[in-house]
Amino acid sequence: MPMFQHSKRGGVAGFDGGGDGHVLDLDTAIKDGVLGGVGGGGVVGGGIGEKLDLKKMIEELDLPEIPSVFICPISLEPMQDPVTLCTGQTYERSNILKWFNLGHITCPTTMQELWDDSVTPNKTLYHLIYSWFSQKYLLMKKRSEDVQGRASELLETLKKVKGQARVHALKELHQLVAAHATARKTVEEGGVALISALLGPFTSHAVGSEVIGILVNLNLDSESKANLMQPAKISLMVDLLNEGSIETKINSTRLIEMLMEEKDFRSEIVSSHSLLVGLMRLVKDKRHPNGNLSGLTLLRTICLHKEVRNLFVSIGAIPQLVELLPALNPDCLESALFILDALSSLPEGRLALKDCPNTIPNMVRLLMRVSESCTQYALSILWSVCKLAPEECSSIAVEAGLAAKLLLVIQSGCNPVLKQRSAELLKLCSLNYTDTIFISKCKLTKTIQ
Repeated sequence: MPMFQHSKRGGVAGFDGGGDGHVLDLDTAIKDGVLGGVGGGGVVGGGIGEKLDLKKMIEELDLPEIPSVFICPISLEPMQDPVTLCTGQTYERSNILKWFNLGHITCPTTMQELWDDSVTPNKTLYHLIYSWFSQKYLLMKKRSEDVQGRASELLETLKKVKGQARVHALKELHQLVAAHATARKTVEEGGVALISALLGPFTSHAVGSEVIGILVNLNLDSESKANLMQPAKISLMVDLLNEGSIETKINSTRLIEMLMEEKDFRSEIVSSHSLLVGLMRLVKDKRHPNGNLSGLTLLRTICLHKEVRNLFVSIGAIPQLVELLPALNPDCLESALFILDALSSLPEGRLALKDCPNTIPNMVRLLMRVSESCTQYALSILWSVCKLAPEECSSIAVEAGLAAKLLLVIQSGCNPVLKQRSAELLKLCSLNYTDTIFISKCKLTKTIQ
């Protein structure tokens, strides 16, 4: 029996097996495999005699493939109340009635003119649909209960075992919570404290990697997050960020970021040379670009804490980020520019930006290129650097095409604040030139090239 690939595309979803497009004989349908071997008779839920709701089953299952015989040709959605016209075509009742209310007197599929506009409930097809979805729904519920039970068993096992047995149990639990909402709920309701307790100064990296992988998949409450902010636990997360697999590094950044969302989070928790160095390594890792955004996102969040910014500058983050800019995708680029802009608020940060030979060319190149936010950050950085050393930096900026770019910003429809800053920067840059020479520098030719 053909299967319908569930989609919203136009066209008629018919039954490929010929005839009028629908199987109306229950025995034939079962024989052909539409119901996967389900026999006749009503299906009840949970073994308690309660009839299952078809609409609820369809919504909760959200299956990608559904037998085409169950699909309404008008909406391309599974039918819940199928009715048949005099032409032998079957539709969802509400859809065909809307068709009639629009003034149509034809069959939507065949375009035949109807000699009788009455609709007949297709009870046989309804039974097929109901039985098929019931089978799938009950199987899903059973699997869900099995997953929930297995998650509970693993939590009990973790109370007793150590060594490799503990690692194996954690690996399986990690897989369950990553794939099943019911497993996550089970751990959230009774296993977070147990899992968190496994993180400590003497925890092996094998155990720590799995524990962090489990925790990042959970919705942690404030008490659980406060418990994870203990220095020994944070220290292990930082160690795994520096030495773990790429998956573990990404999970470590995600977990630390989750902890930073708490109101009681203290900036000294992330005032760690080792943490920032590990994040910069993740950001620069060309072999695993999937970790770049995670690293930059956490660095951006940490950078919001002014107390930590000097530490950024001290590890050489500024020249490293400036050199990375041309290779970053738009999402990463915005975070990197945000960080550089935040660090430019420090005297040490402005000096580091000035001393980096590619700061000005890269910033000029990014103006009006990616997004208004990127233009804003780039402008702010250029202003900080040019104000620090007007004669030296302004000349470099103008030679890199800044004047023409600033005119583009001023003439664009962007934020008035950006236009004002551009005008101020343009005025600053013009101080080292005669009017004639500066006007020639404002031409777009060199900038475009």
